[in-house]
Amino acid sequence: MDGGEIGERLAGFALGPVKAQNAMEILRLSLLDWAAVGIAGRDEPVAGILRAQAEDEGGSPQAGLIGSDLRAPARMAALVNGTVSHALDYDDTHFAHIGHPSVAVIPAALAVGEAVGATGPALQEAALIGVEASIRVGVWLGRAHYQVGYHQTATAGAFGATLAAGRLMGLTPEQMQHAIGLVTTRASGIKAQFGTMGKPMNAGLAASNGVEAAQLAARGFISAPGAMDGQNGFGPTHHGEGQGTAFDTLGQDWLFESVQHKFHACCHGLHATLEALRDLDAPADRVETVEIATHPRWLSVCNIATPESGLQSKFSYRMVTAMALTGHDTARLESFDDALSRDSDLAALRERVRVNSDDSLTEMQARLRVTLKDGSVQDLFHDLDADPGLAARQKRVRTKAAALLGDGRAEAIWQAIEADAPPEEFAALLVR
Repeated sequence: MDGGEIGERLAGFALGPVKAQNAMEILRLSLLDWAAVGIAGRDEPVAGILRAQAEDEGGSPQAGLIGSDLRAPARMAALVNGTVSHALDYDDTHFAHIGHPSVAVIPAALAVGEAVGATGPALQEAALIGVEASIRVGVWLGRAHYQVGYHQTATAGAFGATLAAGRLMGLTPEQMQHAIGLVTTRASGIKAQFGTMGKPMNAGLAASNGVEAAQLAARGFISAPGAMDGQNGFGPTHHGEGQGTAFDTLGQDWLFESVQHKFHACCHGLHATLEALRDLDAPADRVETVEIATHPRWLSVCNIATPESGLQSKFSYRMVTAMALTGHDTARLESFDDALSRDSDLAALRERVRVNSDDSLTEMQARLRVTLKDGSVQDLFHDLDADPGLAARQKRVRTKAAALLGDGRAEAIWQAIEADAPPEEFAALLVR
């Protein structure tokens, strides 16, 4: 499959019918999750900076901004809302390509949906098309693209944002292919930004790049048809592996169904361990040692042995284990404050936690051995890929949203999603 064929395939998918009931149910949960973490991040410093930038630039009041009654051009709204909703790094993740689909795609779809007066079902269908496309493009690029330093949320996400925006704008197949070709020269984002404001902005850039590419294509902008995988195309110049099978079942099977929602306010690499600890049948004062086995890749990501701040605690197996054992709610943002790292009881407990690599485990699994002071042992295991079922997932996402926003506001947003509220009505719920 060459670059022109990939663009044609993606364009056909973007403009085709959506028959995916289960995937749509998951998308609705991601809409709620995205809104909740976005509103919760509205007071982060990066949010204020970008809203001030939007106010200074002005322009057509096409779409709303999270945490403000200001309206801005769709491209700017996508930039602001994409960044703000990723500011807490508490949004959904897909591990097929290690990217955050919703923060790159939903802001683009919502901004364009407001600008063109789309219906609620049209918004949700476009968002589902976009998140699925971002995952597929990410799989096509492969792990080498991520490992060399590109941030898939930003790169693959820009393609998903383009498809979502272009669908809502009613692009023709030819225009959609030009939009896809154009965004190849705009998609960008590197992992060097991790730990800075640039990291969440990568998501905002993906969203705004998608909106801009679709808008220009609608005006007749022409781009290279082989820009995905042709000579000097995006894949070859960005360490893409060219995994051609990535698009084999596009429109039939929905990879988005296995998206992972975060239920702990810390690095996703720690979540399997925290989920396993939910099954522990012993209080902290009975625990002698905890041995954690995890996939080797996480040891370089979230294994800070002695965290010195709340942020570092979010990347520490030993600290989150000590927190979970002593009843600290790892789902709550405020649990990870700087005082945590100075707590002598937690420090003493985390010294009894050992972390080892085990390449027989997947990146989604953790195996724990908890030895109690009476010599008894409890073996725990969790696999994040195990499907808990839609009802269980819905309960946890709605509980998370209520914890972040309060019961009333979370319920109002969920009811709007369930009622297929149009984009402008949905966006109004994000203002304050």
